[in-house]
Amino acid sequence: MKIQDTKYQIRNTKKALTGGVAMAEAMRQINPDVMEVYPITPQTPIIETFSQFQSDGKVETEIIQAESEHSALSACVGAQASGARTITATSSQGLALMNEILYIASGMRLSILMAVSARALAAPINIHSDHSDVMGVRDTGWIQIFSENVQEAYDNTLIGMKLAEKVSLPTMAIMDGFNTSHSVENMEMLSDEIVKKFIGEFKPEKYLLDVKNPITFGAFALQNSYFEFKVEQEKAMQEAKDEYLKIAKEFEKISGRKKDFFEEYETQDAEKVIILMGSTAGTAKEVVDKLRERGEKVGLLKINLFRPFPKEEIAKTLKKAKKIAVLDRAQSIGTMPPLYMEIKNAISGKQKISSYIYGLGGRDIFQKDLEKVFIDLKNEKNSEEIKYIGLK
Repeated sequence: MKIQDTKYQIRNTKKALTGGVAMAEAMRQINPDVMEVYPITPQTPIIETFSQFQSDGKVETEIIQAESEHSALSACVGAQASGARTITATSSQGLALMNEILYIASGMRLSILMAVSARALAAPINIHSDHSDVMGVRDTGWIQIFSENVQEAYDNTLIGMKLAEKVSLPTMAIMDGFNTSHSVENMEMLSDEIVKKFIGEFKPEKYLLDVKNPITFGAFALQNSYFEFKVEQEKAMQEAKDEYLKIAKEFEKISGRKKDFFEEYETQDAEKVIILMGSTAGTAKEVVDKLRERGEKVGLLKINLFRPFPKEEIAKTLKKAKKIAVLDRAQSIGTMPPLYMEIKNAISGKQKISSYIYGLGGRDIFQKDLEKVFIDLKNEKNSEEIKYIGLK
């Protein structure tokens, strides 16, 4: 099927894949120069599948097997600074162990792509999904894109790579551990040729091995310069909002799939709206459909781009909503949950907003639980108290 932009032609191949394999397929199509790896559940299928691609000669990537996640991201910093297109993947404690290097990667403005299979943090030990790991690093200067399903995990890996290189900021493409990473779903893959055109060649403006234009990475910055570096990072992060939309429109041309800061589901006339991120959106959409059939004016706002956070756009979208419930799959111990705080800061104080925490450690959430949230919004007054879904 021909489309307006003759540079591309939509050619999708339907497949049944897990989220982990879908992300690995996207990485294969990117064909990065270097991939630094260290296994951790539930991320391991990503690097296992990609390693098989390398063994089969389907990519030219050099795989570096590090001794820890801290070392893996440190190697990413070295490779990217040297001018190599660089990717990695991790989860949970692995992401926490990378914490020191996360700041270094963003501070050096290195366009590393990291696939994250979101998982609970210890203690106690838990290998199942929540957003504790990615929320714990939300202020490290990385772009964060959330995925609802396998299709979005694939799409966001490609979009994340292009965005990272456009604005020179590291990017996390995030999916829910097990719920998405290990679940088989029907999805559509673009052709290798189309992806190659979409991603383009990596041509870093500045890199260590450019001997004709010597440059220093990770220089010492005292009071007279450190502040300015940090402000430049913030400017780049805000620039990433506009670039994300431009890349999303380009991606829609080659895939037929619309992308935006968030997905509005039946929000146009909704009086009661639930806001969340990740795989639970699929269940929430079914609940919205069911309640709509009963005449309830309810809706869902699913956040796709969490960093940078599109607060003005969200505030505009929620202007007509009378009551709002924000569902977090993570805690901020000692204060209100992270997504709730972002929404609270974004919208008018006149709107009633409630906070819910759900699914910690992978605990299931059901349609009846989400229906109960809408019932609460209908019957209860605004409260600053955190409510818990599915707590024993």
